[in-house]
Amino acid sequence: MSLRLLTETLGRAGTEGRAALIAYLPAGFPTVDDGIAALRATLDAGADIVEVGLPHSDPVLDGPVIQTADDLALRGGVRIADVLRTVREVHAATGKPVLVMSYWNPVSRYGAERFARELAAAGGSGCVLPDLPVAESAPWRRHAAEHGLATVFVVAPSSTDAQLAETAEAGTGFVYAAALMGVTGARSTVDAGAAVLARRLRAVTDLPVCVGMGVSDEAQAAEVAGFADGVIVGSALVSTLLDGSGVAGLERLTGRLAAGVRTV
Repeated sequence: MSLRLLTETLGRAGTEGRAALIAYLPAGFPTVDDGIAALRATLDAGADIVEVGLPHSDPVLDGPVIQTADDLALRGGVRIADVLRTVREVHAATGKPVLVMSYWNPVSRYGAERFARELAAAGGSGCVLPDLPVAESAPWRRHAAEHGLATVFVVAPSSTDAQLAETAEAGTGFVYAAALMGVTGARSTVDAGAAVLARRLRAVTDLPVCVGMGVSDEAQAAEVAGFADGVIVGSALVSTLLDGSGVAGLERLTGRLAAGVRTV
């Protein structure tokens, strides 16, 4: 039951008096093998959980950094089989929770039950599905539950309290709270609305609240860790690989972010 591993990992961070660090990197970037090595490096350097991005040709919720990485992965020929291989090898090497973050269309075209079954067999803990409406999610959630997977939905500051409650009720594992409106990308400051959104979610759910979009350094990680159960970092890590810093640079940044979530 990989959902259990995810829940236990988030719970353990809480008992340690800190937020969990959740790292995001796309599969197949810069190559499949290099992507696996990069994800393993982030976990070894202090990340508690990783999200493996399933590259998409039109990642409408992602900013230019992740769009660039997705484009490189797709031009390199990455396929869903490579995403599942990435999950399998990263989890096998680290024993830590590995999620897939994907737009709904590739999962639907692959076959929702097939994807859930193969993701579970690879050791995955679940899926983050940012564009799957809760009202249309019942078939996927049924397959995910059958295979012991989490279904993580994304909520935005614009969501009404009723929408937050509905989304949290449907989800499992944690709720992904987008710290700001717009697309992903590192920011120089943490949006003030992030803490407000976290408080609103806590009023309607007991699920952990993990906050992402915009966190780029140790100080911001510490700030978000002050009001969230998990801190999600993606674009800053992807940028480190894009700028040529390599795995060593990725390890340094992850280490600083891991220190940040522990300074609350």
